[in-house]
Amino acid sequence: MAITIAPITSADIPAAIKCIQDAFDDDPYNNWVFAKKLDPKLGGFDKLRNYASLRAKCEWGMRSSYALFYVAKEDDKLLGISMWTTPAATARPQTWTDWLNDYRLWVEQGVNVLWYRGWGGLKRDRYWIWKKEQEKCQQEVWTDEKGYYFVNIVTVAPEAQGKGIGRQLFEVVTEEADREERRCYLESSRWEPNVRIYERLGFEVCKKMRCTAEDGSDEGVDLFCMMREPRNVS
Repeated sequence: MAITIAPITSADIPAAIKCIQDAFDDDPYNNWVFAKKLDPKLGGFDKLRNYASLRAKCEWGMRSSYALFYVAKEDDKLLGISMWTTPAATARPQTWTDWLNDYRLWVEQGVNVLWYRGWGGLKRDRYWIWKKEQEKCQQEVWTDEKGYYFVNIVTVAPEAQGKGIGRQLFEVVTEEADREERRCYLESSRWEPNVRIYERLGFEVCKKMRCTAEDGSDEGVDLFCMMREPRNVS
């Protein structure tokens, strides 16, 4: 069967979340920002709580006018997922509809905090350190008033890697970016093999972001910020 790339649906969400959780289980940033070594009962990473958070994010992406969430499937089996935001997220004022959608996500995540009695092992101080560094970085490198296609997640199931599925999940958006002559941006905390793969897709490292914990441990993580210039479309 051929690989198909299509917008995510409600029926895709469980398999999409499994794909994300499996792919990011050993991701440097993920391990830095979540208490992976602690038991969930003691405040460690809670996979079920994380599932609820990702479900809310997927549902938000389905509703949002400036989100592009795609899945790759073969014979109805989900093999990969990508999550993008469009230049509209930064290049124009937010509509009331999108504001309400964002507010709904905020409320749903708040309900998750109450229902699961916590943040599921998320080290919130480290999360906000990352958000602060990310804001500084984007203020420096996001100089195009036309805005950017921002890829938050692109991941492929381990058994399906090496088949070009990741490239297809990128190209469904990068080809649109090329037609519109817009840049694309991503952040990766894994140099090998991710950065090399993204370079083959046209991305180049434009800055290294360093996030260091302020809890006395001095534990840190590097994120490589990458930009893709639009290619000529003949």
